[in-house]
Amino acid sequence: MSVIYLLIPLALILAGVALVGFLWAVRKGQFDDLDSPPHRAVFDDED
Repeated sequence: MSVIYLLIPLALILAGVALVGFLWAVRKGQFDDLDSPPHRAVFDDED
């Protein structure tokens, strides 16, 4: 039962880190364009 006193704060810290990482990615524009990167790989225009 004493393990739960360690696991609950650890889980909350991990969830907080994930939330901060997600918010950072949203603010930096990582999710702005999800359609064109796959097309850029297929239609590579090197001369």
